Parts: sequence; structure tokens; C-alpha cells
Amino acid sequence: MNDVVLSVKNLSVSFTENNKVKKVLNNSSFSIKRGTTLSLVGESGSGKSVTSLAIVSLLPKNAVLKGSIIFNQNELTNLNEIDLQKIRGNKISFIFQEPMTSLNPLHTIEKQIGESLSFHQNLFGQERKSKVLELLKKVKIPDPETRLLDYPHQLSGGQKQRVMIAMALANKPDLLIADEPTTSLDVTIEKEIISLLMELKKTENMSIIFITHNLRIVREISDEVCVMQNGDIIERGLTENIFNTPKSIYTKKLLNSEPKGFKEQVKSVSKCILEVKDLKVWFPIKRGFLKRTKGYIKAVNNISFNINKNETLGIVGESGSGKTSVALAILKLIKSEGIIFFQNHNIRQLSNVENLWFRRNAQIIFQDPYGSLSPKMTIEEIIGEGLDIHERHDKTVRHEMICKVLSEVGLEKNMVSRFPHEFSGGQRQRIAIARALILKPSLLILDEPTSALDVSIQLQVIKLLQSLQNKYSLSYIFISHDIALIRSVSDKIIIMKKGEIVEKGNTRSLFLKPKSNYTKSLIYASNLN
Repeated sequence: MNDVVLSVKNLSVSFTENNKVKKVLNNSSFSIKRGTTLSLVGESGSGKSVTSLAIVSLLPKNAVLKGSIIFNQNELTNLNEIDLQKIRGNKISFIFQEPMTSLNPLHTIEKQIGESLSFHQNLFGQERKSKVLELLKKVKIPDPETRLLDYPHQLSGGQKQRVMIAMALANKPDLLIADEPTTSLDVTIEKEIISLLMELKKTENMSIIFITHNLRIVREISDEVCVMQNGDIIERGLTENIFNTPKSIYTKKLLNSEPKGFKEQVKSVSKCILEVKDLKVWFPIKRGFLKRTKGYIKAVNNISFNINKNETLGIVGESGSGKTSVALAILKLIKSEGIIFFQNHNIRQLSNVENLWFRRNAQIIFQDPYGSLSPKMTIEEIIGEGLDIHERHDKTVRHEMICKVLSEVGLEKNMVSRFPHEFSGGQRQRIAIARALILKPSLLILDEPTSALDVSIQLQVIKLLQSLQNKYSLSYIFISHDIALIRSVSDKIIIMKKGEIVEKGNTRSLFLKPKSNYTKSLIYASNLN
């Protein structure tokens, strides 16, 4: 029996739009053996996802494909749509990055998994239900019997991804293509999903093509790696060779972009800029016709901390731990209880004028650079919006200030007339930083500011933030579930779980000598121990 499941030879893909041809994949070749994992790595636009979609002819209609794709000794490029449908979701299955875009919100879990069983195996009724239940047990969904009639919105992120894995495994595929399946997951959930996939690969003798920009995961799970850049496979080989003795300059650049070690110690500044005491954010649970309060969701429960000038406080925890609620409470964007002093001012007792001062001096940068910028506004309008509220300048001075702050974040001043869709993710995040910086704040809250970025772009943004901190003595609250990243950017850290602080302290001490079992589990899940 041929040990090679998939062989791709001289694969090229180009898109035709407005009579222009854009080549996105250039004569790529690779193969994957049965029961092994091949990882495709590279920055956004490198051709990773295009490669996966090309394998089963799911490319847009304006795509032109050339080359050979042999699966189980059969040439796929010659198959008609009917024959391809017999392979998709059957012998070749997919797991996509965002389960909520892949799962139908109007269908139960049982129906969504069952559709594939009915189509490929002609299973219906009780027989189909039993098979769905078996699959949910296989992917370790808690209380699988009760989950059959649940809808996607009733499941956590990790549970949704497990359902996607169950759907992918329904017909015992020979090849599983996983396209960024852990990007939006907490580090502990990510560890669970990866462990599950590796366990299933072994038991089912399944091959996996894993697409990601997370090099830590690649190092952990891959047998072989293909490094892609601008549509080319520039390096491929055994995982240990790629990581230990990389040949390509680009590969070396990617490996050097991973967050490593601890932040260099900043100059000691004793001036406290933010003090939080006994902060509470409780959301009432209302039930019944009269919507009476029956209890509370304790998103944040009596936490206290402080941050000094020119200091970075990292906040770490799983989804639902209360990280973002802390940030929104500090900025007075949600109701809260407790004491919050900002530059010796009680923010709950500010006048209208003082509130304007506070809004100017405490800024936030959100996770998604695509969703935080208005698509209908130019970059000049976006960055200048804060100036229009807090300062009044003539057009010339205003324009000069905007150009100056753009230069500080590494963008050209001639970009001011462009719109957000004309920029990459990393550039958009720089624009968001410029929007915050133009008001010269004292405190900048960064809520997962790099989670949507490639590892090399992430490094650029982090270096930019660090240089700006040193230049302007900024204080940062850096919120993330990326433990390695938090370790590399923070002076001190608080670890949150279910709205409470389970551990806090100096970054180096906390990582080298963690006291809480929960902290230890986060470090272990990140492979940092």
C-alpha cells in the first residue's frame, strides 16, 4: 500500500479580477504520509489557506488552478463536482478557524453532525442519532446526551471547536485539514484541542495538514513543516531540522519573532498612576414576568491592584475570567463598585470637565483592528476625531499633528486620505495606536491587541509599543491569554479566574516560582515550564 496520502506537484493558483491576473501560489510541491502531521506556516497572504482550498476545489470561480493533486492515488484536478462532493467531508475533512461561521445558528448540534452522516453513509433516525452521540463522546463533549438538542450559541468556544472536530471525523477521513483551529481559544482550551487531535490522529491513523502562524504549536505537533512566503514554499523538511537549523532567512525571521524571555526592567518610577480597590462588576440575572433579580454573575469580584508610571501590568486568564470587564470598569464603560483612583482623582467623583480630562488620559486599543476603525472614514478623520473633541486646531495644525503621529507609529503621512480597507491588519493596529497616542494619554489599555496578527507583525507592534512607552513614560495594562507574550511585555502580572485574582506579583518571580495551581496549569499549557 502506498504510504503517501496526498501528493501536490507544481500547484499554481491565480485570480482574475478586472482583467488583471494575480498569482497567489507558485509551483508548490509537497506530500504527506499516512498518520503524520504536516504544518503550513507563514504570514497572512503567504498562500496557506489557498493551498488547502485548492486541494478539494473550493476556490472562488475567478481562480485558475494548474498542477497536480493526487489523493489516495487519484488525480483530484480531473474530478467533476459530483465526485468531489463524495470526497469533501468524507475522505478529506476540514476544521476552520472560527466555528461560529461554520456552524448554522438555526440547527441543533445533532442535525449539523448528522447531515454529513446522512449524505455519505445514508444514516437516518435512531441509527444516526446514536452515531452522533458516539462522536460527541469521542471528542469529549461534557454531557453529550444533553448537547444533542443544543444550538451553537449555547456552547463555549472550546465546545464549538470540538463539535467541528466531531463533524470532521464523522466519516473517518484519511486527511484532516485544520485551518487555524485554535486561534481564538484560551491557552488551556488550545492545549485540550491539540491533545485531542493528536490522540485521534493516532487512533484513526489519520493524516493532518495543520495551518497556523503559532510556531509553538507547530513545534509540538508536526512531523514535517512547509514554510510559505508570497505564494512560494521557501523551505520544507522535518520539524526538528526547520526549528534547529533553518536555512531560509525568512524562516529565521519567523522563529525570531516568537515572544521570548522577560521584559527588560524599566527605570523605577514610584509614582502611582492607577489604584484599584475592591473592584466589583456584577451583572444581575433577571427572570420571570416581572424580571426580578434572582442572582448575579460575578464577572469581577473584589479585586485590587495598582500600576505605576512607565510600568506595564499584564492581566492573564481564560475567557470569562473578567479581564475585559476590569478594563471597561476602569474606563467607566460599564457599571462597577469599588474605588478607582486615577492620578490621585477618584473617577467616580469627577465633574463633566474632569471627565473629559480622564477620557483623554486613559485610552484603549481593542483586539480587532478590523472592527475598531470605521470603514467610512479616512485615516485622517479617524485619528483626528479625538482632537476634535478635546482640542481645537486649525486645519493646517491638525493635519501636521496627524502626520506626526502617523510617522511615530511607522506609517507614511501620505496615507491620511486612505480608508481602513486599504491597509493590512498590522497597519490597522498601528492606526489604532496612533488614534490613542495623538491625545498624549498617561494610561493605555491594550485588550488582546495582537491576537489577530501574524507572529512577525505581532513583534513589530510590540516593539513599537515598547519604544513609545520608553519615549513618553506611558503606563500599559496589557490583557491577553497568550502567556508567552505577557511574560515578555509585563513588569508585573495578575492572574484571573472566574472574576477573582488567584495570583499576582513581579513577572519574573511569578513565572519562576508560581504558587497557584491554576497559574502552574497556564504555564504548563503554554509549554513554558
